[in-house]
Amino acid sequence: MFSRILIANRGEIALRIIRACRELGIETVAVYSEVDEDSLHLRYADETICIGPGPSAKSYLDIPRLIAAAEIANVDAIHPGYGFLSENPRFAEVCRDCKIGFVGPPPNVMAMTGDKAKARELAIRAKVPIVPGSDGIVTDDNEARRLAERIGYPVMIKAVAGGGGRGMRVAHNEPSLFTGLSQARAEALAAFKNGDVYLEKYVERPRHVEIQIMADAHGNVVHMGERDCSTQRRHQKLIEESPSPFITPELRHKMGEAAVRYAKEAGYVNAGTVEFLVDRNRDFYFMEMNARIQVEHPVTELVTGIDLVKTQIAVAMGQELPFRQEDIKPRGHAIEVRVNAEDPAQGFRPSPGKVGMYVPPGGMGVRVDSHLFPGYRIPPNYDSLIAKVIVHRAEREEAIATMLRALREMIVEGVKTTIPLLLRILAHDRFRSGSIDTGFLDANLASLVDTPSSND
Repeated sequence: MFSRILIANRGEIALRIIRACRELGIETVAVYSEVDEDSLHLRYADETICIGPGPSAKSYLDIPRLIAAAEIANVDAIHPGYGFLSENPRFAEVCRDCKIGFVGPPPNVMAMTGDKAKARELAIRAKVPIVPGSDGIVTDDNEARRLAERIGYPVMIKAVAGGGGRGMRVAHNEPSLFTGLSQARAEALAAFKNGDVYLEKYVERPRHVEIQIMADAHGNVVHMGERDCSTQRRHQKLIEESPSPFITPELRHKMGEAAVRYAKEAGYVNAGTVEFLVDRNRDFYFMEMNARIQVEHPVTELVTGIDLVKTQIAVAMGQELPFRQEDIKPRGHAIEVRVNAEDPAQGFRPSPGKVGMYVPPGGMGVRVDSHLFPGYRIPPNYDSLIAKVIVHRAEREEAIATMLRALREMIVEGVKTTIPLLLRILAHDRFRSGSIDTGFLDANLASLVDTPSSND
Protein backbone atom coordinates (compact mmCIF):
# COMPACT_ATOMS: atom_id res chain seq x y z
CA MET A 1 0.00 0.00 0.00
CA PHE A 2 1.21 3.51 -0.78
CA SER A 3 1.57 5.90 2.12
CA ARG A 4 3.28 8.80 0.28
CA ILE A 5 2.98 9.85 -3.37
CA LEU A 6 4.98 12.49 -5.21
CA ILE A 7 3.04 14.40 -7.86
CA ALA A 8 5.28 15.15 -10.84
CA ASN A 9 3.05 17.88 -12.20
CA ARG A 10 1.51 21.26 -11.47
CA GLY A 11 -1.70 23.26 -11.72
CA GLU A 12 -5.18 21.81 -11.60
CA ILE A 13 -4.17 18.18 -12.16
CA ALA A 14 -1.74 18.31 -9.22
CA LEU A 15 -4.54 19.63 -7.04
CA ARG A 16 -6.90 16.95 -8.38
CA ILE A 17 -4.44 14.18 -7.43
CA ILE A 18 -3.87 15.68 -3.97
CA ARG A 19 -7.61 15.61 -3.31
CA ALA A 20 -7.84 11.93 -4.31
CA CYS A 21 -4.86 11.05 -2.11
CA ARG A 22 -6.32 12.89 0.88
CA GLU A 23 -9.50 10.86 0.63
CA LEU A 24 -7.41 7.68 0.47
CA GLY A 25 -5.33 8.68 3.50
CA ILE A 26 -2.15 8.99 1.41
CA GLU A 27 0.33 11.79 2.08
CA THR A 28 1.41 13.91 -0.86
CA VAL A 29 4.65 15.56 -1.91
CA ALA A 30 4.29 18.43 -4.38
CA VAL A 31 7.18 19.54 -6.57
CA TYR A 32 7.34 22.99 -8.09
CA SER A 33 9.53 25.26 -10.19
CA GLU A 34 10.70 28.66 -9.02
CA VAL A 35 7.92 30.43 -10.96
CA ASP A 36 5.31 28.17 -9.34
CA GLU A 37 6.19 28.98 -5.74
CA ASP A 38 2.74 30.49 -5.13
CA SER A 39 0.82 27.71 -6.89
CA LEU A 40 -2.34 26.59 -5.11
CA HIS A 41 -1.50 22.88 -4.96
CA LEU A 42 1.47 23.64 -2.70
CA ARG A 43 -0.87 24.83 0.03
CA TYR A 44 -2.59 21.45 0.22
CA ALA A 45 0.35 19.04 -0.11
CA ASP A 46 1.96 17.54 2.98
CA GLU A 47 5.44 18.43 1.72
CA THR A 48 6.80 20.63 -1.06
CA ILE A 49 10.11 20.51 -2.90
CA CYS A 50 11.48 23.02 -5.40
CA ILE A 51 12.98 21.20 -8.38
CA GLY A 52 14.48 24.02 -10.41
CA PRO A 53 13.89 27.16 -12.47
CA GLY A 54 10.88 27.99 -14.63
CA PRO A 55 11.79 26.29 -17.92
CA SER A 56 10.22 22.81 -18.04
CA ALA A 57 13.44 21.21 -19.23
CA LYS A 58 15.12 22.27 -15.98
CA SER A 59 12.26 21.32 -13.66
CA TYR A 60 9.16 19.28 -14.56
CA LEU A 61 10.90 17.46 -17.42
CA ASP A 62 14.14 16.83 -15.53
CA ILE A 63 14.03 13.14 -14.56
CA PRO A 64 17.09 13.17 -12.23
CA ARG A 65 15.67 16.12 -10.27
CA LEU A 66 12.29 14.41 -9.88
CA ILE A 67 13.83 11.12 -8.79
CA ALA A 68 16.08 12.95 -6.31
CA ALA A 69 13.02 14.70 -4.87
CA ALA A 70 11.19 11.37 -4.60
CA GLU A 71 14.12 9.77 -2.77
CA ILE A 72 14.58 12.73 -0.44
CA ALA A 73 10.87 12.70 0.42
CA ASN A 74 10.89 8.90 0.81
CA VAL A 75 7.78 8.36 -1.30
CA ASP A 76 6.34 5.03 -2.39
CA ALA A 77 5.18 6.17 -5.81
CA ILE A 78 5.01 8.98 -8.35
CA HIS A 79 1.85 10.13 -10.12
CA PRO A 80 2.77 11.95 -13.36
CA GLY A 81 -0.65 13.47 -14.10
CA TYR A 82 -0.94 14.39 -17.78
CA GLY A 83 1.53 16.18 -20.05
CA PHE A 84 5.18 16.59 -19.06
CA LEU A 85 6.61 13.10 -18.38
CA SER A 86 3.31 11.24 -18.11
CA GLU A 87 3.87 9.31 -21.37
CA ASN A 88 7.65 9.10 -21.18
CA PRO A 89 8.63 5.40 -20.96
CA ARG A 90 12.12 6.32 -19.81
CA PHE A 91 10.68 8.08 -16.75
CA ALA A 92 8.52 5.05 -15.91
CA GLU A 93 11.56 2.81 -16.39
CA VAL A 94 13.74 4.91 -14.09
CA CYS A 95 11.01 4.85 -11.43
CA ARG A 96 10.92 1.06 -11.68
CA ASP A 97 14.71 0.75 -11.49
CA CYS A 98 14.73 2.99 -8.41
CA LYS A 99 11.97 0.88 -6.85
CA ILE A 100 9.52 3.75 -6.89
CA GLY A 101 5.96 2.93 -7.92
CA PHE A 102 4.63 4.59 -11.06
CA VAL A 103 0.93 5.41 -11.35
CA GLY A 104 0.57 4.49 -15.00
CA PRO A 105 1.25 1.66 -17.45
CA PRO A 106 4.49 -0.35 -17.55
CA PRO A 107 7.31 1.34 -19.50
CA ASN A 108 7.40 -1.25 -22.29
CA VAL A 109 3.66 -0.89 -22.87
CA MET A 110 3.93 2.89 -22.81
CA ALA A 111 6.72 2.76 -25.39
CA MET A 112 4.68 0.51 -27.65
CA THR A 113 1.45 2.52 -27.49
CA GLY A 114 3.33 5.81 -27.80
CA ASP A 115 4.98 4.81 -31.07
CA LYS A 116 2.28 5.44 -33.65
CA ALA A 117 3.64 2.89 -36.12
CA LYS A 118 3.85 0.17 -33.46
CA ALA A 119 0.45 1.18 -32.08
CA ARG A 120 -1.01 0.71 -35.54
CA GLU A 121 0.53 -2.77 -35.79
CA LEU A 122 -0.93 -3.55 -32.39
CA ALA A 123 -4.38 -2.45 -33.55
CA ILE A 124 -4.14 -4.80 -36.54
CA ARG A 125 -3.29 -7.72 -34.24
CA ALA A 126 -6.21 -6.82 -31.98
CA LYS A 127 -8.56 -6.70 -34.99
CA VAL A 128 -9.33 -3.05 -34.37
CA PRO A 129 -10.25 -1.12 -37.55
CA ILE A 130 -7.48 1.16 -38.83
CA VAL A 131 -7.32 3.87 -41.47
CA PRO A 132 -5.64 2.62 -44.69
CA GLY A 133 -2.03 3.72 -44.81
CA SER A 134 1.64 2.75 -44.73
CA ASP A 135 2.71 -0.42 -42.96
CA GLY A 136 5.29 1.53 -40.98
CA ILE A 137 7.68 4.44 -41.23
CA VAL A 138 8.02 6.12 -44.64
CA THR A 139 11.61 7.15 -45.28
CA ASP A 140 11.59 7.69 -49.05
CA ASP A 141 9.56 10.46 -50.68
CA ASN A 142 8.99 8.44 -53.85
CA GLU A 143 7.70 5.57 -51.77
CA ALA A 144 5.35 8.04 -50.09
CA ARG A 145 4.17 9.30 -53.50
CA ARG A 146 3.38 5.77 -54.70
CA LEU A 147 1.52 4.99 -51.47
CA ALA A 148 -0.49 8.22 -51.63
CA GLU A 149 -1.53 7.43 -55.20
CA ARG A 150 -2.61 3.94 -54.15
CA ILE A 151 -4.73 4.91 -51.13
CA GLY A 152 -5.92 8.15 -52.73
CA TYR A 153 -5.59 11.81 -51.79
CA PRO A 154 -6.00 13.50 -49.41
CA VAL A 155 -3.53 11.78 -47.09
CA MET A 156 -2.39 12.59 -43.57
CA ILE A 157 1.33 12.73 -42.75
CA LYS A 158 1.86 11.84 -39.09
CA ALA A 159 4.93 11.88 -36.88
CA VAL A 160 5.55 8.57 -35.14
CA ALA A 161 6.21 10.36 -31.85
CA GLY A 162 3.76 13.18 -32.46
CA GLY A 163 1.15 14.69 -30.24
CA GLY A 164 -0.90 17.86 -29.85
CA GLY A 165 -1.13 18.33 -33.61
CA ARG A 166 2.63 18.68 -34.06
CA GLY A 167 4.30 16.70 -36.82
CA MET A 168 1.03 16.41 -38.76
CA ARG A 169 0.21 17.66 -42.26
CA VAL A 170 -2.61 17.05 -44.75
CA ALA A 171 -1.57 16.60 -48.39
CA HIS A 172 -4.14 17.02 -51.17
CA ASN A 173 -1.75 16.43 -54.08
CA GLU A 174 1.82 15.48 -54.91
CA PRO A 175 3.43 18.92 -54.39
CA SER A 176 1.78 19.34 -50.99
CA LEU A 177 2.83 15.78 -50.12
CA PHE A 178 6.52 16.53 -50.64
CA THR A 179 6.27 19.85 -48.82
CA GLY A 180 4.31 18.27 -45.97
CA LEU A 181 6.79 15.44 -45.54
CA SER A 182 9.64 17.90 -45.13
CA GLN A 183 7.72 20.12 -42.73
CA ALA A 184 6.33 17.26 -40.61
CA ARG A 185 9.75 15.64 -40.24
CA ALA A 186 11.40 18.91 -39.25
CA GLU A 187 8.65 19.81 -36.77
CA ALA A 188 8.65 16.33 -35.22
CA LEU A 189 12.45 16.27 -34.94
CA ALA A 190 12.44 19.63 -33.17
CA ALA A 191 9.55 18.76 -30.84
CA PHE A 192 10.19 15.07 -30.12
CA LYS A 193 13.77 14.44 -31.30
CA ASN A 194 12.32 11.87 -33.70
CA GLY A 195 11.59 12.86 -37.29
CA ASP A 196 10.05 9.56 -38.44
CA VAL A 197 6.66 9.84 -40.16
CA TYR A 198 4.05 7.55 -41.68
CA LEU A 199 1.04 8.03 -43.97
CA GLU A 200 -2.67 7.46 -43.50
CA LYS A 201 -5.73 8.09 -45.62
CA TYR A 202 -7.17 11.41 -44.48
CA VAL A 203 -10.71 10.87 -43.20
CA GLU A 204 -12.64 13.99 -44.17
CA ARG A 205 -15.02 15.64 -41.70
CA PRO A 206 -14.68 12.94 -39.00
CA ARG A 207 -15.79 12.93 -35.39
CA HIS A 208 -13.07 12.45 -32.78
CA VAL A 209 -14.41 9.96 -30.25
CA GLU A 210 -12.36 8.34 -27.50
CA ILE A 211 -13.04 5.41 -25.19
CA GLN A 212 -11.90 5.52 -21.57
CA ILE A 213 -10.52 2.20 -20.34
CA MET A 214 -9.19 1.00 -17.00
CA ALA A 215 -7.13 -2.16 -16.63
CA ASP A 216 -5.60 -3.90 -13.63
CA ALA A 217 -2.62 -6.23 -13.34
CA HIS A 218 -4.91 -9.25 -13.01
CA GLY A 219 -6.18 -9.26 -16.58
CA ASN A 220 -9.36 -7.25 -16.03
CA VAL A 221 -10.09 -4.51 -18.57
CA VAL A 222 -13.21 -2.35 -18.55
CA HIS A 223 -14.35 0.46 -20.83
CA MET A 224 -16.39 3.36 -19.50
CA GLY A 225 -18.11 4.65 -22.59
CA GLU A 226 -17.06 7.41 -24.92
CA ARG A 227 -16.15 11.08 -24.92
CA ASP A 228 -16.77 13.15 -28.04
CA CYS A 229 -13.83 15.52 -28.54
CA SER A 230 -14.73 16.86 -31.98
CA THR A 231 -14.76 20.53 -30.92
CA GLN A 232 -11.10 21.28 -31.43
CA ARG A 233 -8.77 23.83 -32.93
CA ARG A 234 -5.77 22.52 -34.84
CA HIS A 235 -6.11 19.15 -33.10
CA GLN A 236 -6.29 20.80 -29.66
CA LYS A 237 -9.51 19.94 -27.80
CA LEU A 238 -11.68 22.75 -26.44
CA ILE A 239 -14.93 20.97 -25.49
CA GLU A 240 -15.58 17.32 -24.62
CA GLU A 241 -18.84 15.57 -23.85
CA SER A 242 -20.34 12.20 -23.00
CA PRO A 243 -22.29 10.55 -24.40
CA SER A 244 -21.56 11.59 -27.96
CA PRO A 245 -24.64 13.02 -29.72
CA PHE A 246 -23.54 11.07 -32.82
CA ILE A 247 -22.84 7.59 -31.44
CA THR A 248 -25.57 4.94 -31.37
CA PRO A 249 -25.78 2.30 -28.61
CA GLU A 250 -24.67 -0.37 -31.08
CA LEU A 251 -21.65 1.64 -32.18
CA ARG A 252 -20.78 2.43 -28.56
CA HIS A 253 -20.74 -1.30 -27.81
CA LYS A 254 -18.51 -2.06 -30.81
CA MET A 255 -16.07 0.75 -30.03
CA GLY A 256 -15.90 -0.22 -26.37
CA GLU A 257 -15.15 -3.84 -27.24
CA ALA A 258 -12.48 -2.72 -29.72
CA ALA A 259 -10.82 -0.55 -27.06
CA VAL A 260 -10.78 -3.43 -24.60
CA ARG A 261 -9.29 -5.78 -27.22
CA TYR A 262 -6.57 -3.25 -27.93
CA ALA A 263 -5.72 -2.79 -24.25
CA LYS A 264 -5.58 -6.56 -23.67
CA GLU A 265 -3.38 -7.11 -26.72
CA ALA A 266 -0.98 -4.45 -25.39
CA GLY A 267 -0.90 -5.91 -21.88
CA TYR A 268 -2.09 -2.54 -20.67
CA VAL A 269 -2.42 -1.66 -16.97
CA ASN A 270 -3.93 1.49 -15.41
CA ALA A 271 -6.00 4.28 -16.99
CA GLY A 272 -5.81 4.84 -20.73
CA THR A 273 -7.80 6.25 -23.60
CA VAL A 274 -8.21 4.65 -27.03
CA GLU A 275 -8.96 7.34 -29.59
CA PHE A 276 -10.90 6.84 -32.80
CA LEU A 277 -11.99 8.76 -35.87
CA VAL A 278 -15.62 8.15 -36.83
CA ASP A 279 -16.69 9.02 -40.35
CA ARG A 280 -20.10 10.17 -41.63
CA ASN A 281 -21.15 6.54 -42.17
CA ARG A 282 -20.36 5.77 -38.51
CA ASP A 283 -17.40 3.59 -39.46
CA PHE A 284 -14.67 4.00 -36.86
CA TYR A 285 -10.90 3.80 -37.16
CA PHE A 286 -8.17 3.53 -34.53
CA MET A 287 -6.12 6.70 -34.16
CA GLU A 288 -3.92 6.32 -31.07
CA MET A 289 -3.85 5.44 -27.40
CA ASN A 290 -3.07 7.94 -24.65
CA ALA A 291 -1.27 6.09 -21.87
CA ARG A 292 -2.25 8.40 -19.02
CA ILE A 293 -5.13 10.15 -17.35
CA GLN A 294 -6.73 12.64 -19.75
CA VAL A 295 -7.47 16.33 -19.24
CA GLU A 296 -11.13 15.50 -19.89
CA HIS A 297 -11.37 12.61 -17.40
CA PRO A 298 -13.98 14.45 -15.24
CA VAL A 299 -16.54 13.95 -18.03
CA THR A 300 -16.35 10.19 -17.54
CA GLU A 301 -16.27 10.52 -13.76
CA LEU A 302 -19.54 12.42 -13.75
CA VAL A 303 -21.48 10.06 -16.02
CA THR A 304 -20.16 6.88 -14.36
CA GLY A 305 -19.76 8.00 -10.76
CA ILE A 306 -16.26 6.44 -10.68
CA ASP A 307 -13.24 8.36 -9.36
CA LEU A 308 -10.65 7.60 -12.05
CA VAL A 309 -7.68 9.00 -10.12
CA LYS A 310 -8.46 6.93 -7.02
CA THR A 311 -8.86 3.88 -9.25
CA GLN A 312 -5.52 4.63 -10.92
CA ILE A 313 -3.81 4.63 -7.54
CA ALA A 314 -5.54 1.43 -6.41
CA VAL A 315 -4.48 -0.35 -9.60
CA ALA A 316 -0.91 0.90 -9.19
CA MET A 317 -0.92 -0.68 -5.72
CA GLY A 318 -1.78 -4.03 -7.31
CA GLN A 319 -5.46 -4.11 -6.44
CA GLU A 320 -8.10 -5.59 -8.72
CA LEU A 321 -10.68 -3.32 -10.30
CA PRO A 322 -13.61 -2.99 -7.88
CA PHE A 323 -16.08 -3.14 -10.79
CA ARG A 324 -16.76 -5.19 -13.90
CA GLN A 325 -18.12 -4.22 -17.30
CA GLU A 326 -21.72 -4.90 -16.32
CA ASP A 327 -21.35 -2.46 -13.43
CA ILE A 328 -20.63 0.48 -15.75
CA LYS A 329 -23.95 2.21 -16.36
CA PRO A 330 -23.42 5.81 -17.51
CA ARG A 331 -26.16 8.25 -16.53
CA GLY A 332 -27.02 11.69 -17.82
CA HIS A 333 -24.93 13.99 -20.00
CA ALA A 334 -21.65 15.68 -19.09
CA ILE A 335 -19.80 18.49 -20.90
CA GLU A 336 -16.36 19.90 -20.14
CA VAL A 337 -14.90 23.14 -21.47
CA ARG A 338 -11.26 24.13 -21.18
CA VAL A 339 -10.77 27.72 -20.09
CA ASN A 340 -7.37 28.94 -21.26
CA ALA A 341 -5.54 32.19 -20.54
CA GLU A 342 -5.41 33.08 -24.23
CA ASP A 343 -6.69 35.81 -26.51
CA PRO A 344 -8.57 34.19 -29.43
CA ALA A 345 -8.79 37.56 -31.22
CA GLN A 346 -4.99 37.66 -31.34
CA GLY A 347 -4.42 34.20 -32.73
CA PHE A 348 -4.86 32.56 -29.32
CA ARG A 349 -1.83 34.39 -27.99
CA PRO A 350 -1.11 33.31 -24.39
CA SER A 351 -2.19 35.84 -21.78
CA PRO A 352 -0.06 35.30 -18.67
CA GLY A 353 -0.25 37.76 -15.81
CA LYS A 354 -1.74 38.48 -12.43
CA VAL A 355 -5.33 37.42 -11.80
CA GLY A 356 -7.50 40.09 -10.23
CA MET A 357 -10.98 39.06 -9.15
CA TYR A 358 -11.70 35.35 -9.63
CA VAL A 359 -15.18 33.94 -9.09
CA PRO A 360 -15.76 30.34 -10.17
CA PRO A 361 -19.27 29.30 -11.15
CA GLY A 362 -21.34 27.02 -8.96
CA GLY A 363 -24.83 25.72 -8.52
CA MET A 364 -26.58 22.49 -9.42
CA GLY A 365 -24.62 20.21 -11.72
CA VAL A 366 -21.44 22.33 -11.94
CA ARG A 367 -17.87 21.22 -11.15
CA VAL A 368 -14.76 23.38 -11.54
CA ASP A 369 -11.24 21.95 -11.56
CA SER A 370 -8.86 24.90 -11.29
CA HIS A 371 -5.77 26.18 -9.51
CA LEU A 372 -6.74 29.84 -9.83
CA PHE A 373 -7.20 32.27 -6.94
CA PRO A 374 -7.28 36.08 -6.73
CA GLY A 375 -3.75 37.44 -6.93
CA TYR A 376 -2.32 34.32 -8.58
CA ARG A 377 0.24 35.13 -11.26
CA ILE A 378 -0.16 32.89 -14.32
CA PRO A 379 3.39 32.12 -15.51
CA PRO A 380 4.29 32.27 -19.22
CA ASN A 381 6.29 29.03 -19.06
CA TYR A 382 3.58 26.39 -19.29
CA ASP A 383 0.31 25.36 -20.90
CA SER A 384 -2.32 28.11 -20.75
CA LEU A 385 -5.08 25.93 -19.24
CA ILE A 386 -6.37 27.68 -16.12
CA ALA A 387 -9.67 25.94 -15.42
CA LYS A 388 -11.96 23.16 -16.50
CA VAL A 389 -15.67 23.73 -16.08
CA ILE A 390 -17.70 20.53 -16.17
CA VAL A 391 -21.46 20.16 -15.97
CA HIS A 392 -23.61 17.07 -15.52
CA ARG A 393 -27.34 17.05 -16.18
CA ALA A 394 -30.01 14.56 -17.17
CA GLU A 395 -30.14 15.56 -20.86
CA ARG A 396 -27.78 17.22 -23.34
CA GLU A 397 -29.91 20.34 -23.88
CA GLU A 398 -30.05 20.90 -20.14
CA ALA A 399 -26.28 20.39 -19.87
CA ILE A 400 -25.66 23.02 -22.56
CA ALA A 401 -27.98 25.47 -20.79
CA THR A 402 -26.21 24.86 -17.48
CA MET A 403 -22.79 25.35 -19.09
CA LEU A 404 -23.87 28.63 -20.69
CA ARG A 405 -25.13 29.82 -17.32
CA ALA A 406 -21.93 28.72 -15.56
CA LEU A 407 -19.60 30.43 -18.01
CA ARG A 408 -21.61 33.67 -17.81
CA GLU A 409 -21.16 33.55 -14.02
CA MET A 410 -17.41 32.93 -14.17
CA ILE A 411 -15.20 35.94 -13.54
CA VAL A 412 -11.47 35.97 -14.31
CA GLU A 413 -10.08 39.50 -14.28
CA GLY A 414 -6.57 40.62 -15.22
CA VAL A 415 -6.00 38.25 -18.15
CA LYS A 416 -7.70 37.38 -21.42
CA THR A 417 -9.54 34.05 -21.50
CA THR A 418 -11.35 31.84 -24.00
CA ILE A 419 -14.68 32.14 -22.16
CA PRO A 420 -16.32 34.44 -24.79
CA LEU A 421 -15.33 32.01 -27.56
CA LEU A 422 -16.66 29.04 -25.62
CA LEU A 423 -19.99 30.80 -25.11
CA ARG A 424 -20.32 31.41 -28.85
CA ILE A 425 -19.48 27.80 -29.69
CA LEU A 426 -22.01 26.45 -27.20
CA ALA A 427 -24.70 28.76 -28.61
CA HIS A 428 -23.96 27.84 -32.24
CA ASP A 429 -26.72 25.96 -34.04
CA ARG A 430 -24.38 23.23 -35.26
CA PHE A 431 -23.01 22.54 -31.79
CA ARG A 432 -26.46 22.52 -30.25
CA SER A 433 -27.72 20.10 -32.89
CA GLY A 434 -24.67 17.84 -32.39
CA SER A 435 -23.74 18.03 -36.08
CA ILE A 436 -20.15 19.22 -35.81
CA ASP A 437 -16.94 17.47 -36.88
CA THR A 438 -13.26 18.09 -36.18
CA GLY A 439 -13.11 20.78 -38.86
CA PHE A 440 -16.06 22.80 -37.55
CA LEU A 441 -14.13 25.19 -35.34
CA ASP A 442 -11.29 25.94 -37.76
CA ALA A 443 -13.81 26.56 -40.56
CA ASN A 444 -15.93 28.94 -38.45
CA LEU A 445 -13.30 30.49 -36.21
CA ALA A 446 -13.28 33.95 -37.78
CA SER A 447 -16.99 34.50 -37.18
CA LEU A 448 -16.88 32.93 -33.72
CA VAL A 449 -14.01 35.15 -32.61
CA ASP A 450 -14.90 38.43 -34.28
CA THR A 451 -18.70 38.59 -34.15
CA PRO A 452 -20.07 40.16 -30.95
CA SER A 453 -22.42 37.92 -29.03
CA SER A 454 -25.12 38.75 -26.54
CA ASN A 455 -23.99 35.66 -24.64
CA ASP A 456 -20.66 37.15 -23.54
